[in-house]
Amino acid sequence: MGLVDLIYRVAMGSRRRRALLTPLGLVVFGTSLLIVVGAGLLMDGVLQMAPLLPGVVGTALGVILFFVGATLCGWCVLRFRMAAGTPVPFNPPHELVVEGPYRWSRNPMLTGVFTGLFGLGFLLHSTGMVLMTVPAYILLHVIELKWVEEPELERRFGASYVEYKRQVPMFWPWFWRRMKRRAG
Repeated sequence: MGLVDLIYRVAMGSRRRRALLTPLGLVVFGTSLLIVVGAGLLMDGVLQMAPLLPGVVGTALGVILFFVGATLCGWCVLRFRMAAGTPVPFNPPHELVVEGPYRWSRNPMLTGVFTGLFGLGFLLHSTGMVLMTVPAYILLHVIELKWVEEPELERRFGASYVEYKRQVPMFWPWFWRRMKRRAG
């Protein structure tokens, strides 16, 4: 059984099993965030990287990005709770959420996480985070989304998800519109 099948079976399974596995998903996600931050700070020290935008500019940029990212994540969690689910793939809503920030991005929660991590990197003046670990984390998520999450969503929601995927960008709507204009 592949990962897509496992997540599909759990997501479509009993409410009890989904509720039991939700904390596991949160622990895995939280651990991945700690690894990104810790590895970035470790790189700063081991590679003796100069602080990134030290002073008021870096701090202000960090606060703004962290606040925007956290606000976007909170909005997404509220949308999922309104649809009787969680952001954890083991316990998702049973309906396709396309309202709120999901009108403009298929993965606004991750967009918020990425934005918040960049903000934290600037707050900590961490060159390793901003230039290495956060971009690597984004790349890993894109691979996971393409190979696991999107196939599972297509299986669960069928043509409605395929159409949603065709119309709505994965992360950043402004970039998507620009790319579509260039292609068209």
